[in-house]
Amino acid sequence: MSQPVAKVSLTGIKPTGEPHLGNLIGAIRPALRLAEQYDSVYFIADYHALTTIRDPKLLRQYSRSVAAAWLAAGLDPQRTTFYVQSDVPEIFELNWILSCVTGKGLMNRAHAYKAARDRNLEAGEDPDAGVNMGLYNYPILMAVDILIMESDVVPVGRDQVQHVEYAADIAGSFNHIYGKSYSFKIPQAIVPEAGSGQTLPGLDGRKMSKSYDNTIPLFLPQNQLKKLVRRIPTDSTPVEDPKDPDSSAVFQILEQVAPQSAADVVADTRKRLEAGGMGWGELKNVLFEVLNTELAPMRARYEALLEPGSELDEALAEGARKARERAGRVLSSVRRAIGVG
Repeated sequence: MSQPVAKVSLTGIKPTGEPHLGNLIGAIRPALRLAEQYDSVYFIADYHALTTIRDPKLLRQYSRSVAAAWLAAGLDPQRTTFYVQSDVPEIFELNWILSCVTGKGLMNRAHAYKAARDRNLEAGEDPDAGVNMGLYNYPILMAVDILIMESDVVPVGRDQVQHVEYAADIAGSFNHIYGKSYSFKIPQAIVPEAGSGQTLPGLDGRKMSKSYDNTIPLFLPQNQLKKLVRRIPTDSTPVEDPKDPDSSAVFQILEQVAPQSAADVVADTRKRLEAGGMGWGELKNVLFEVLNTELAPMRARYEALLEPGSELDEALAEGARKARERAGRVLSSVRRAIGVG
């Protein structure tokens, strides 16, 4: 009796900066867990990054850095399909085809484009000032990323659900016209349940984000990591006074980053803070030790992967081969359906 075919999950990673702790907690760990349930596909979205990054050296650096980070964090290229977007030219042919069945009105409603227009209007500028066609057409390329891998599910944050909805709409438009010959799967978003996780605070107490420049990079040397942890703001509550752990950015990071093996440390730290007698400085020392213990093996693996001649390039080349095989099947069917194959 044949085994049921596993559904496909797809995760895209935009290489617009060095990986940080928020990426590990909010994206990398949850996405890697999907590999246990789905036929998982992961890709480095380097062409998406062109909307903002114009330095070729920096783009190459970020792409390799992000790829190495995912492997260091536990992605197994033998169990998944892991590739760089630009290594799959079939994506960009399908991008044109799907552009021809996508209404401009749909693109006008895209969140990123509307936000850019609103900022310009507030500043008294032309509504489209500074808006390039990469930004405007971004949702179509993202739809292609999803559809060409025949994805069933796409894990996203709540602010990214529209991209998956657009992929479903664009697939529906194509299927309406050409569905007798070929139909795309209609993908669905997987969104974290409400209240299932807190926002990881950054060095200034706000949400950890590259846009706020308040991140804790994943692979800092030990001494630099310690310095950053010491910079996290705290109040002036005396050492001997009770403290509310849940109002402390330092404790929130500890609670979310600590692995299951350190659960006792987190529980004990909470009790000591609530009872009084534990100062913020000691709490920061606890956070540093837990972070360093968790990140040190990843740091060593990451640094090894970035060395010339490491397995990184081989893994990405094999991933590109597997991705092109998938994409080629879909594109061949699409070409026949539209009358050019």
